[in-house]
Amino acid sequence: MKNQKGFTLIEMMIVLMIISVLLIITVPNVTKHNASINNKGCEAYIKMVQAQVQAYEMDKQEVPTTIQQLIDAGYLKSNKSTCGKDKVLTISPSGEVTKSDSSS
Repeated sequence: MKNQKGFTLIEMMIVLMIISVLLIITVPNVTKHNASINNKGCEAYIKMVQAQVQAYEMDKQEVPTTIQQLIDAGYLKSNKSTCGKDKVLTISPSGEVTKSDSSS
């Protein structure tokens, strides 16, 4: 029994402590980058919807008033009128796409 090789409890505790410290450092950074990625995706979606509003306006000679008009006319494939969890896309009378809080 004395010739068995393995890790001691202290060595295992040190390894677990190192892993815990690495997780504590990396998790907040990942969440920050996740929010940044979501914001960039939202901005890209707004630009794409804005381009479809312009295409609709060129074809129909009128500005769409809702996102649903774009979907019904085939300019947007998805039934997505939100950007992120709490931002709703709206089209102004001048044809500009903006995002606003869903609570307002």
